[in-house]
Amino acid sequence: MHQTEASDRRLDSLRALKSELGGAPLYVRYSEGPDHDFGSTSVDTESGLELPGLSVNPLDPEPWWTRPTEDWLARQLCQYKHLRDRNPERIAWVLRGRIVGRGPDCEPLLTDAQFVAELTDDLLGEAEQRYHDHFAAGLGPEGEES
Repeated sequence: MHQTEASDRRLDSLRALKSELGGAPLYVRYSEGPDHDFGSTSVDTESGLELPGLSVNPLDPEPWWTRPTEDWLARQLCQYKHLRDRNPERIAWVLRGRIVGRGPDCEPLLTDAQFVAELTDDLLGEAEQRYHDHFAAGLGPEGEES
């Protein structure tokens, strides 16, 4: 794992994050940050097994996605935001890298990670608002989730 020189770069809006798409695929990670993560891998907490890379969530929309890109970004950012909400040591940051496998939740596992930017509280708040405004947030196939 390695870091780029611009490790203090921050994105503060979904529009700014969207402008980063289009090159190598981007991913979001909620952790103590790149300085903590580089040189390590994720651990599956249920089994205790070390994973072959860092657990991430994809930010590039899938080809079947026909809604606005900002909707995809908001949904992807909100899927694991609870990790940050429960632990203030965690930040949301964007990275790129090479997929080396899938984790127990079928999430991509990255190696050769490169820092792209940290996501600000303003961006995460915008994502959460958009997610709740544009989606049936929390609704699963059996109805409301508890």
